[in-house]
Amino acid sequence: MSQMPQQAALSKCPSCEEPLESGDRFCGACGYDLSVVPARPRDEPTVAVNGSVPPQASADRDRPRPPSAPPAAPSWPTAPPAHHPARTSLPDTSAGQGTPVRGTPVPPPPAPGTLMPPSTAPDTPVPPSPGQGTPVPPPGAQVPPSTAPGAPVAPPAQGAPVPASPAQVTPVPPSRAEGTPVPPPSAEPSAPSSGVRFDRRAQQEERAAQPDEYPLQAPDPRVAAEQGTAGGGAAVCVACRAGRVDDDGYCENCGHAQPRERDHMEQESGPIGAVSDRGLRHHRNEDAFAVSTTALPDGSPASVAIVCDGVSSATRPDEASLAASRAANESLLAALPRGTHPQQAMHDAIIAASEAVNALADEPAAAREHAPHQNAPACTIVGAVVTAGLLVVGWVGDSRVYWIPVDRSTPAARLTEDDSWAAQMVAAGLMGEAEAYADQRAHAITGWLGADAYELEPHTASFKPDRPGVVVVCTDGLWNYAESADEMAEAVPADAAVRPLHAARVLVGHALDGGGHDNVTVALVPFPAVPQGAGSA
Repeated sequence: MSQMPQQAALSKCPSCEEPLESGDRFCGACGYDLSVVPARPRDEPTVAVNGSVPPQASADRDRPRPPSAPPAAPSWPTAPPAHHPARTSLPDTSAGQGTPVRGTPVPPPPAPGTLMPPSTAPDTPVPPSPGQGTPVPPPGAQVPPSTAPGAPVAPPAQGAPVPASPAQVTPVPPSRAEGTPVPPPSAEPSAPSSGVRFDRRAQQEERAAQPDEYPLQAPDPRVAAEQGTAGGGAAVCVACRAGRVDDDGYCENCGHAQPRERDHMEQESGPIGAVSDRGLRHHRNEDAFAVSTTALPDGSPASVAIVCDGVSSATRPDEASLAASRAANESLLAALPRGTHPQQAMHDAIIAASEAVNALADEPAAAREHAPHQNAPACTIVGAVVTAGLLVVGWVGDSRVYWIPVDRSTPAARLTEDDSWAAQMVAAGLMGEAEAYADQRAHAITGWLGADAYELEPHTASFKPDRPGVVVVCTDGLWNYAESADEMAEAVPADAAVRPLHAARVLVGHALDGGGHDNVTVALVPFPAVPQGAGSA
C-alpha cells in the first residue's frame, strides 16, 4: 500500500507563515498541503540558470557534509507548488570546486502546466524551501534559452557576476519578457501540455464538423421533375416540405403521414358558419356537413345547414356521411327556389340523401366475396332551413337541433327527438331521461340512412319563433358535452348571431376540452334569415 512521505515537523506554514502544531498535515489558515514540503537541506549549493554558484556555497565548500539519505518518493505523481522553481541538477563537488563539472546535463524547463513527478535517483537534491521569494528578471533582461536534452552546461567565466540571492531564477516565457530570444525548435515534436485540453479541442473540432441537425434526404430531382410533369401540382409533405405525397397519404421522402383534408374543416357561407373536427380519439373524421344560402321565389333569403354523422360500426361511414350531406344540400337548393314548401323540401332532401347512401352499397359481386361480413355504409342526418319567419328541421338518427335565443333570459329548446334506445325508453315511460341516457345502450340508434336500415321515416318539424336567435345543428360529438338546452345555451357565445363561425369554433373547442371522444361537427344559422351578402362581422 502506498504511504504518504514522512517529512520533518514545521513550525510555520511555508505559504502563509501561520504557526503550525505538531502532526498537522494541512495549514489551518490557507489549506496548504504540508506533506509536499520536504526538509530544508543544509548548506546545499544551488545552481542558477546561468550556471553560477551563489556566494555562500563557495564559502562553505570546504566544510565536510555528512551523507544524507534521499527523500522518500510518494507513490503518485505530485506537482511542485506554483511558486517553486523548476528542479535542476546540482553541481558535482567531487572535484573540490563549487562549480559544476563540464558535461553535467541540465534538463530543460518544463512546459507551463506540466506535472513534474519528484525524482527517485539517490543523488537528486531536494528543492529549497518555498518560503524564499523567487526573483523574476526585469523586463528587457537577457535570459539564455533552455538547454536541449543532453547538451553540456558551460562553467561560468572568470570574473562573471554572481547573483546575491541563493534562490533559483524562474525562467520567463518569451511572451512575457520583452527582448527575450526565442529558443530554437526541438527536433522532436513536443507533446501537448495536457491530455484534457487536447481531448476538449478534438471534441470541439468534431462538433464543428457535424451539422446541428440532419436534414432529410431531398428527393431525386429527376424523379421530382417526372412527377411534376405527369401529375402537375403534386402535394408536398407538410413535415419535410420536400417529398411528394403518394395516393395513400404518406410522404415518399420521409414517410410522414399527412393530415387528411377532413380532419378539420371550416366553412362560412353568408351568415352561416360550420366547423367539423376529427376529435381526440378517432383516427378519422366520419362527420360531414354542407351549408349554403339561396332565395325563395319572392326573393326572401333562405339558409340551409345539413350535418351527417357516419355510423362507425358500418362500412365506409365517412363516405356515407359525405354523400348524404351533399345530396340533401343539392336537393334543397333545387327545391326552395321553385317554391316548394321548406318542410316538404326537407323531407325530399332526406329521401335523396338516403338514396345516395344506398348507392354506396351497390358493389360488384367480387367485392362482396372478398368481404362477405361487411355491412352497408350508414349515417345519420339532421338539417335546418331558416327563412324570414319560418324554421324547419328534419332528421333521422341521434343528431340534434337546438334553439338558442339572443335574449338569454328566455328559455332555450331542443327541437329534435333522437332515434335511439334511450329516447324509446323515455317515450315508452319505462325510464326517466337521466336514467336512460346514463345506460350504456343509450346511444344505440334505432334509425339511420343505409341499405340495411329499417323502414325509412324522415322526421320533420316547423317552428315560427317570435324573437331572434341562433339555430345550432350538431352531432352527438358536441351535445355529449352539452346535452340539455340550458347547457348548450351556456356553451354558445353571446355574439353567435353576428359571429357564427367564431361561435362554431368555440363550441368545437368546448367538446375537445371535455375529452373529444367522438367526431365533432356543428353549424350555426342565425334566425331570421339574413339577406345574402350580409355575412358575419
